[in-house]
Amino acid sequence: MAIGFFSTFACTSILSQEIPTPISFVNDVVPLLTKAGCNAGVCHAKAGNGQNGFRLSLLGFEPKEDFDYLVKDSRGRRLSLADPESSLLLMKSTARISHGGGVRIENPSEEYSILLNWIRQGAGYDAETAPQLVSVEVQPNRASVKSGSQQQLKVIASYSNKLQRDVTSTALFESNDSAMADVSAKGLVTIHDLPGKVAVMVRYQSKVSVFNAAVPLGAVTPLGALTDQLPPSKNFVDDAVFANLRELGIPPSPICDDTTFLRRVSLDIAGRLPTDEERTNFFSNHEANKRELLIDTLLRSSEYADYFANKWTAMLKNRRDDASDITSNFAFHAWVRDSLLANKPYDQMVRELLAATGTVIANPPVVWYKRVKEPKQQVEDVAQLFLGVRMQCAQCHHHPFERWSQDDYYSFSAFFTQVGRKPTATRGEDMIFHKRGMAIATNIKSGQSLKPAALGDAIPAIAPDEDPRLKLADWMSLPSNPYFAKAVVNRYWKHFFRRGLIEPEDDIRETNPPSNPELLAALEHHFITSGFDLKSLVKAITSSNAYQLSSIPNQVNIADQQNYSRYYPRRLQAEVFLDAIDDLAGSRTEFPNLPSGTRAIALPDNSYNNGSAFLKVFGRPENESVCECERVQSSSLAQSLHLINAKDMKSKLGTSNGRADRLAKSDRSVEEKIRELYSVAFSREPRKDELIAGVDFLAEPRLDAAGKPVDPQKANLESLQDLIWALINTKEFLFNH
Repeated sequence: MAIGFFSTFACTSILSQEIPTPISFVNDVVPLLTKAGCNAGVCHAKAGNGQNGFRLSLLGFEPKEDFDYLVKDSRGRRLSLADPESSLLLMKSTARISHGGGVRIENPSEEYSILLNWIRQGAGYDAETAPQLVSVEVQPNRASVKSGSQQQLKVIASYSNKLQRDVTSTALFESNDSAMADVSAKGLVTIHDLPGKVAVMVRYQSKVSVFNAAVPLGAVTPLGALTDQLPPSKNFVDDAVFANLRELGIPPSPICDDTTFLRRVSLDIAGRLPTDEERTNFFSNHEANKRELLIDTLLRSSEYADYFANKWTAMLKNRRDDASDITSNFAFHAWVRDSLLANKPYDQMVRELLAATGTVIANPPVVWYKRVKEPKQQVEDVAQLFLGVRMQCAQCHHHPFERWSQDDYYSFSAFFTQVGRKPTATRGEDMIFHKRGMAIATNIKSGQSLKPAALGDAIPAIAPDEDPRLKLADWMSLPSNPYFAKAVVNRYWKHFFRRGLIEPEDDIRETNPPSNPELLAALEHHFITSGFDLKSLVKAITSSNAYQLSSIPNQVNIADQQNYSRYYPRRLQAEVFLDAIDDLAGSRTEFPNLPSGTRAIALPDNSYNNGSAFLKVFGRPENESVCECERVQSSSLAQSLHLINAKDMKSKLGTSNGRADRLAKSDRSVEEKIRELYSVAFSREPRKDELIAGVDFLAEPRLDAAGKPVDPQKANLESLQDLIWALINTKEFLFNH
């Protein structure tokens, strides 16, 4: 292959005159403007009219439009063919005259010469026979790189005439994790100290490529010593996780003890603390497989269905906009919950939702179409939630990080163009049906009519009397579908490990590779071959030794944030935290229109946030987005203040016949009372120092505001309330570890 087939600076000597090789607007000028940032979204590709009257297409995805903007717009004032060096394009970009963007191109430089020579050559557009960009390749595309070292990347563009050229100087580079690696504008990658996998996205015109780097731990333990520290593999999850740790030289933490596992898996599967019965049964069981038996028990529990229904209905936007929504919201939540409890195959659940017809009473999945009414919103939500593909950008322009074009966007939306609605006798409720006719969507920019097409795959012709949504569901459930199973297993992995194999969990693309591709592929294969069995997926993850590692780091893996060499602790979600406080305090939060004793994880929609300051402060989502990022998991001052002095916290601790009240009236020893509190809160016995501190605290005399001793019975009650409050505020209680 020849390199540099239209090299800008190759010259031919004719009668002692240097004649530059003809410059391509598409292949030379546009990439230069992209590299300089001229067609970035914050500059002249800003939505609307660009910047200060000058408009370009985002990242040069529409070169013909860019040519018109540069050459023909504003009566051609930006270029001067008579005096090329005085062209406004050159004077602005070099800041020879005032330019809000400052200097974007140096003079002299290669970039300046390209623009100048293009104008000198008549500022023409490419001929129809000009070579077209076919692909971009980064070299190397994969490497093992030591911490603190550097790796220079080279970018090769291949064209339709079979020739290639080095475009490193005009390609764009972006690291997917700047904490692990930075990359310069010239493609020089600098590796930092964190071990793991890092990727650098390379973009040139409309094509992308990825450099993947494995960064082994700096102080690698001898391979034999590391192998000795690896727990035995219990399933395919362990095989992939431990193989990755071995490659990176990261020793894992040991397997957690039974008390930690019991609390961890109960919170992760059932969204609650273990019950007294579960603790007794688990600790009295000495069978080798008792952890697997516990997982099975939790998966059969109603709380499993409640907890994961809470997760899915939030992403499916089950929200209450007015009082008339209550019936439909309750019905939709019940459908999701019952489907999970019965372990309905995931592909069947999605099919029933996407192709839902009828009324809420007869078919609750139609409620989704009440919340998501427009084809535009339907295509974006379905792609992001069920396929892990963010299509929003492609509505207006070519996706900046992916291959999706506007035609891809509108072809996908065509699956939903024949969704019909008829008002029913119930206010606010429509009957959803399939309107007979050809499913077609119109690209609002080109005006072209497009038939339904899946992402990257053709769909057989759809007859007018066939519902296109069924064809979409058929495509989704194909074993060969590159997104459907991958999206849900990655989402569930993040649920149990705090971090997805792909981050964010709903942004699956070539330029955002997984930290452990082999593990993601194995999870996907398991899920498909199991018949899209969600409970089987949960069990495969939670029964692995990788999931059961301790959260306490060793001296070596403390820096690991993406390779699962230990369990990553995370804060309890708002609903889980509220239920846990109720369990420890012996109280129960009451919610309107729901039976007494209903747990927060079983709330059907977002309306209960308004009546609960606790749920609002601790970040329960409003169900307005398919993105799980709507849920707030970070700490805040408002949360601390709420735990310190909120009225509802005080009322929970002081509940009549609550735990503090019952313990105060009990004739059990102080040590037994403290052990009960630790058992409920942490599923473990108090350590010796904790027991001594608790006994001493409960024995301290209490004085009233006037400094007089408080009645012993009242003092005992208040001391127990304070002890419970102190346990609630510990990190051990606030976090799942």
